[in-house]
Amino acid sequence: MSGDLWAVAEMIDYTARIARLMHDIVTRVPALSFIDLRRIVLFAREGRASTDGPFATCHAINQPPSDPTHYWWRDRRGRMVRRSEWFVVKSPVVFVNGERIDYLISFALPRFCDQTLARSHKEDLYPRRLARDSMVAKLDTIVHELYHIDPDQSGIRRLERADGGRSAHSHGPAFYRSVAAMVREYLASRPEPEMVGFLRYGSRELLSKYGEVRATAFDSFPSFPQRYFEPLVQQPLQMDGDSSVEIVPLDFSMRPRHYDEGNLVTRRFLPKVGTKN
Repeated sequence: MSGDLWAVAEMIDYTARIARLMHDIVTRVPALSFIDLRRIVLFAREGRASTDGPFATCHAINQPPSDPTHYWWRDRRGRMVRRSEWFVVKSPVVFVNGERIDYLISFALPRFCDQTLARSHKEDLYPRRLARDSMVAKLDTIVHELYHIDPDQSGIRRLERADGGRSAHSHGPAFYRSVAAMVREYLASRPEPEMVGFLRYGSRELLSKYGEVRATAFDSFPSFPQRYFEPLVQQPLQMDGDSSVEIVPLDFSMRPRHYDEGNLVTRRFLPKVGTKN
C-alpha cells in the first residue's frame, strides 16, 4: 500500500503493522532468521508515556512446569514458622490457527510510540544521524524483543559468560550492542520506506494522521496469558519436628489455562481525534 493511501486511512492497526515489520526484519537479518513468527502473538497493553515502565516485553510461555516448591517464613532466629502449600508453576497453553504459541510480545501504548533514544544508554550505540531519528528507537525495541527469543526456542535467551556458560541475566552491554548492530544491518538492507515509516509518528501524530489507533489485545484485557501456580494434588507429609509450622493456604485463582484465536480482539488504544479516553 502506498504512502498516499496510508495518509487517508481512518485508522491504523498498530500490532498488525509491527507484525509485518517483524516479518521483514527476520527475512533480512540472518541472526534472527530462525524465528518462526507463526509461534508468536503480538498484543498491546496500556502504558502512559508520562510514566516509567518497559516499552515492550517478551513473554516465554513454552516453559515446562517448575519443580515443586513452596514459600516459607522464618523468625528472627532463622526458624521456619510458616510455610505455604507445595505448588508448581505452569505455562498457559495458547493455540492460534492450529499453531502452538511459544512467545507473546507485548507493546505498551502509547509509551512505545513516544520513545526516543535521547539521553538513553543506547544513544551512543548509533551514529548521531540515526540516534536522532525516533523511528530507530522503536526499531531498536522491536529487534530487542525478537533477540530475546532463544535460538533453541526454549525460553528467553541467556547471555553467555566468559567461560562459555550461560549467565542468569538476559541483558547486558553485549546484548544492547548486538541489537544495535542488527538494527543497522536491517536499515542497510534498504527496507521499503513504508515498512518502517509508521514508526516515525508519536502518539499525537498517529492520531492526527490516522484518526484512531487500534491493536490486538486479549479479551480478558488488561490481563493476558501468564504462568500460574497450581497446588500439588498430593501434598508432602510434614517432617518430624515440623508439626508446629503453620501451613498457609495460597490463593490459587483460576485464571484461564487455555487460549485460542477466539480470545484475541482488536481494541482502541488511542482515541479518535477530538474525543476523550
